[in-house]
Amino acid sequence: MNHRYRLGYHIMAPANWINDPNGLIQYKGEYHVFYQHHPFDENWGPMHWGHVKSKDLVHWEHLPIALTPTEDYEKDGCFSGSAVDDNGVLTLIYTGNIFVDREKDIVDQSQCIATSVDGIHFTKEAANPVISKHPEEGSGHFRDPKVWRHGEYWYMVLGTRKGNTGKVILYKSKDLRQWEYLGVLAESDETLGYMWECPDFFELDGKYVLMFSPQGMEAKGDLYNNLFQTGYLIGEYDYETNKFIHGSFTELDHGHDFYAVQTLLDDKGRRIAIGWMDMWESNMPTKEDGWCGALTLPRELTLGENNEILMNPVEELTFLRELKNSVCTDKSISGTHLVETKEDLIELKLEFDLTKTAAESVGLKIRGINQEETTLLYQIENQKLTLDCTKSGKGEDGVRRTKVESNQVLSLRVFIDRSSIEVFVNDGQATLTSRIYPKEERLGIELFTENGDAHVIDFTYWKLKDIWR
Repeated sequence: MNHRYRLGYHIMAPANWINDPNGLIQYKGEYHVFYQHHPFDENWGPMHWGHVKSKDLVHWEHLPIALTPTEDYEKDGCFSGSAVDDNGVLTLIYTGNIFVDREKDIVDQSQCIATSVDGIHFTKEAANPVISKHPEEGSGHFRDPKVWRHGEYWYMVLGTRKGNTGKVILYKSKDLRQWEYLGVLAESDETLGYMWECPDFFELDGKYVLMFSPQGMEAKGDLYNNLFQTGYLIGEYDYETNKFIHGSFTELDHGHDFYAVQTLLDDKGRRIAIGWMDMWESNMPTKEDGWCGALTLPRELTLGENNEILMNPVEELTFLRELKNSVCTDKSISGTHLVETKEDLIELKLEFDLTKTAAESVGLKIRGINQEETTLLYQIENQKLTLDCTKSGKGEDGVRRTKVESNQVLSLRVFIDRSSIEVFVNDGQATLTSRIYPKEERLGIELFTENGDAHVIDFTYWKLKDIWR
């Protein structure tokens, strides 16, 4: 396997293909993350469940593959799902997949269970599948169960479709084996796609959030520019009536590579999210190297003042820091300022005081030794933040933009790995996540302004650990 793009501090499989994160849970004091995995090829294929665990959300240990498609009801893959702690038994709830006619996208999907007492080795239920057929409102597309407990009942949401209408449906159970169908929790209007994948439903700071990945949304200006999206509805939910009253759909991340997000609630009361850091049908050069796919950094979700979700790196990620470099503090700059560094695993913090800035735009570039660069540009008048990966492996589709309303401070916290960039803006007001594929050696980090000077409050960067070496 060629290691040129292997990530230094993100979850990856040892080799070959991965996609959706599954079964995020804190079990017996350790964080477990499962993921969709094809262990025999760098391309998507019959899905298994890969498995890693960690004590601190930073240092991960590979464990044996948790689920392999061995039964008739899952002969074409153990698709996505979730994990719960059922009185000390780690229980996986997942979708068994059968392709009836793959070319016509006709599938037969059911919900299944596997259990473990040691958190490593899993036994499938003899009675699988526990839900064998989709409800009347759905179709053969009936997948990605997310299960949680409330009171004396377990609840499950699933993604499905009816014709060209995506929706999320709801079940409840007392024992995880016998399930009662409760109906549709939410569904698409004409703008929210034909299929809703990977639903997650949870309470956050007094509100209820339905997070999901709709397929089939049309681009709208700077929104929904990827093939498929991930976002959320937020509102009020009543367990007695099973009614979810919500507002409009909000896209969760504005980069190129963010999909199929799942969350867990840990023993600190944090709602932590991890997504797949790739996108269907995108350019994936790592296939040439014998592997493909990675997961995002763990992110803590909180609710903002306007009932929007804020995403920020979990505090434990400071454990990655090795060498601190304070470049400048409380200083005005104009033009370009290059900080030379060959480090390819970097966290940086950059704050501009916009009240003392006359420039039209401010930003930074991650520079290669010749022509390659990844650019972040903030245009002050129209309050647009642009991530441009055109010259770092994305080509013509390399630009993503998002609105960032800020009249005082622009704060950027950026994590750069060998083939990824994750940008957190103004304490989670916006995020942009993209894979990048530079071929040149790193030259450094360049601050710049356009048509005027800018006041830098702080610019600091850290060399980060390579946890896989």
